[in-house]
Amino acid sequence: MKQYCVEWKTITRLCSTKPILTVNGEYPGPTIAVNEGDDVEIKVTNRVSINTTIHWHGIKQLRTGWADGPAYVTQCPITPGHSYTYKFTVNDQRGTLWWHAHIAWQRATVYGAIIIYPRMPYPFAAPVDAEIPIIFGEWWNLPVEGIEVEMNRYGSGPNSSDAYTINGLPGSLYPCSLEDTFIQTVERGKTYMLRIINAALNDELFFSIANHTLTVVEIDASYTKPFDTEAIMITPGQTFTVILNANQHRFSNGLFVMAARPYLTTVFPFDNSTTIGFLKYKGTMAETILLPKPSNLVLPYHLPSMEDNAYATQFVSQLRSLGTAQYPCKVPKKIDKRVVITISLNLQDCPVNQTCKGYNGKRFAASMNNQSFVRPPTSILEWHYRNDSSTQYSYDFPLKPPNIFDYTGVDPLAHNVNPNFGTKLFAVEYGTRLEIVLQDTGFLNVENHPIHIHGHNFFIVGMGFGNFDAEKDTARYNLVDPPERNTVGVPVGGWAAVRINANNPGVWFMHCHLEEHTSWGLATGFVVKSGAEPSQRLLPPPHDLPPC
Repeated sequence: MKQYCVEWKTITRLCSTKPILTVNGEYPGPTIAVNEGDDVEIKVTNRVSINTTIHWHGIKQLRTGWADGPAYVTQCPITPGHSYTYKFTVNDQRGTLWWHAHIAWQRATVYGAIIIYPRMPYPFAAPVDAEIPIIFGEWWNLPVEGIEVEMNRYGSGPNSSDAYTINGLPGSLYPCSLEDTFIQTVERGKTYMLRIINAALNDELFFSIANHTLTVVEIDASYTKPFDTEAIMITPGQTFTVILNANQHRFSNGLFVMAARPYLTTVFPFDNSTTIGFLKYKGTMAETILLPKPSNLVLPYHLPSMEDNAYATQFVSQLRSLGTAQYPCKVPKKIDKRVVITISLNLQDCPVNQTCKGYNGKRFAASMNNQSFVRPPTSILEWHYRNDSSTQYSYDFPLKPPNIFDYTGVDPLAHNVNPNFGTKLFAVEYGTRLEIVLQDTGFLNVENHPIHIHGHNFFIVGMGFGNFDAEKDTARYNLVDPPERNTVGVPVGGWAAVRINANNPGVWFMHCHLEEHTSWGLATGFVVKSGAEPSQRLLPPPHDLPPC
């Protein structure tokens, strides 16, 4: 059993010192390394004065929804001074995932990598000499807790972060950060596996390494058809495993810049800075020279510009499931149910006698099918499991948009002011072949929304721009080798269609992985009912499940 303690630690970044939440005093937190098929037990002890939870992002949690972690969805939080042991099995997954806090904005600093080693040899011809976790994050000089409180109080947008980070380090382009720069030593002729995770709260990112090609081999713990790329685009919540051949120092000083900067898809204020690190080749001048000053740095020439929507689209279009006999693509070829969900940023009228600092004196909100999700004060999964009666929850989430309009065009105010608020879910029978079409809307602005679905992987069978047209767009679906993921970036001003084999009983959170949007209500839950066989039913709750 692993022991995790959530505790405060004082650290300094950008000449700003503050206490941050950590696990075991580490930032980022410790890496969990397991083997495919392992039973995992992790005891989390809360040593701070606020509630907490941990989510094991991408772990399917087959029949173990009690261990999934989102507060008030599958569990009540771990209260100060108490512990909870998360127990789950790693089923049919291999590669890179991650874990993070799943309450309030605690995942700003509470996160770490999960590595799942496969039972079988890797299905790509690359001897791996070493593995390098690359975890992107965001840093605020101000307390993140206060930023979230201010946003919720006044219905405003949050402050932008002060820096992006690589493995907790901002890099030398930021003030006071020459020593806080990630440096990875490599040897010429060796092959490295980079396990890349976007743990940033509110931004998609482009990433590139000067003069080096990256070979994508796995996404969200699912193998892909390998392809070479000079840069990747990764949304919050997503993971990539890429192969790096260290073969580029012969005619250089042996020092190469790696860089990440935002993929800009929003009109809201955002952090437009760039985080950097370095590859340093062993046995070269790089071992003795000083790091270059920011004024002398040259970023990777193939790092996309912040508004390069064309590159992001082209990059995502290359992702394909491996689709071999050993690792077949199990996409549902036919479906039993289709749910169409609009993803909207909204405005809410300011309540009487309150001050609101959102757009035009209103509050910002967000919704799915004009329904803004409200987290209840108790656990939805416990309510569902016990079949309790409650006026807080209902199974009547709208399965299609309540209003039909030009979603990605100029949206009349009437469509996106004052969404409905509540805890509404939609339920499907065990074994349902489910299709969910996620439709971006353009009221405040069109935007790339990374939608994460707990409890299941899904297959991205189609993407496009404009309004989804069932008759026309389904004819272009990829039902042969669509990419398998747990988080999909819905295209800017477009749609994404995903298919799920709903074979995991429980209550599963579905939400935007931009934390500000989830805070505004861009979320819902879907319920997979228990099947007829014992193996198709949720396991009973553990004895130490935290109470509310």
